[in-house]
Amino acid sequence: MKEQGIYGAYAPYLPLILEDISQRIQQANQAHKQETGHKLFEHFNARVKTEASMLEKCQRKNLAPHPESALKTVRDAIGLRIVCGFIDDIYQTIEIIRQLEGCRIVAEKDYILAAKPNGYRSYHLIAELETPYEDCWGQKPGHYFVEIQLRTIAMDSWASLEHQMKYKQEIKDSKRIVRELKRCADELASCDLTMQTIRNLIQESE
Repeated sequence: MKEQGIYGAYAPYLPLILEDISQRIQQANQAHKQETGHKLFEHFNARVKTEASMLEKCQRKNLAPHPESALKTVRDAIGLRIVCGFIDDIYQTIEIIRQLEGCRIVAEKDYILAAKPNGYRSYHLIAELETPYEDCWGQKPGHYFVEIQLRTIAMDSWASLEHQMKYKQEIKDSKRIVRELKRCADELASCDLTMQTIRNLIQESE
C-alpha cells in the first residue's frame, strides 16, 4: 500500500477545491468586465503547496507531520495570488470574494495601508470554504482554507525582486540592497496612488 503524504487521504480534494474557487473568482472577473468594461485583475496564479514544501513548513513550526497540521493549522495548502492593475481593484475583488457562496474570510492583513518595515505591500486573507468533501476532522461538508494574496503589478514586481534577495546566499553589500529595496517600494507605492488618481479622473470625466 502506498504511504500517504502529509495531506493524507485528503490530498485528491485540494486541486478540486482550487479549481472551483479559481473558476468562481475568474467568472466574477468576467462578469465585472462585461458590466463595466474594466477587468478587476490582470494575472491570476493558483497552486496547491507541494507535500515536501508543506512538510518542511510544519517541521519549521514544530508541528506534527499530520493532515490536521497541514490543513487546519498552517492554512495555506491552497493558495491564490491575484495581481490587479489598480489599488481600488484589489478592494473590489476582496468584496467579491466575501460574497462567494460557502466562503467566509477568517483572517486578513492589509499591508497596503500598513506596509511592512521593509516596504512590502500586499493584501493577505484566509478564506474558509465549505466543500462537498470530507475534511480531516470528519466533517462533511468539509471546510478547507485558502490563502489569497492580492497585489498591484508594481507590488508584485517588487515582491519578486525581494524574494530573490531573501533566498540568495552571500549577497554583497546586502544592507545597501535592503535600503534600495525600501526606497523602491515607497516610490512604487507613490506611483500606484498616482495611477489610481489618474484613473479616477478619467472615470469622472466619462
